[in-house]
Amino acid sequence: MTHFNPPNVGLAVGLFLGAWHALWSILVATGLAQALIDLVLWLHFIRPVFVIDPFEPLRALLLVGFTTLVGFIIGYGLALVWNAIHRASPQ
Repeated sequence: MTHFNPPNVGLAVGLFLGAWHALWSILVATGLAQALIDLVLWLHFIRPVFVIDPFEPLRALLLVGFTTLVGFIIGYGLALVWNAIHRASPQ
């Protein structure tokens, strides 16, 4: 069975989530986020009710940092669980 390195998995998931939210922050900064969220909600048959606030660099930095940290914790934890399950299962 494949053994995962928890720090590497945590880093991969954390970087993915951080990059995803960095992209969102760029969309907010460029003024494209409102149109995108309206389109996505409309496509899901949901009447758009959310209003995107103006871009704030500190808030964007906090968003990216927080989601990167949470992604690292989730990835690390999932790798630990995966390794524990496959260590305990018979070969």
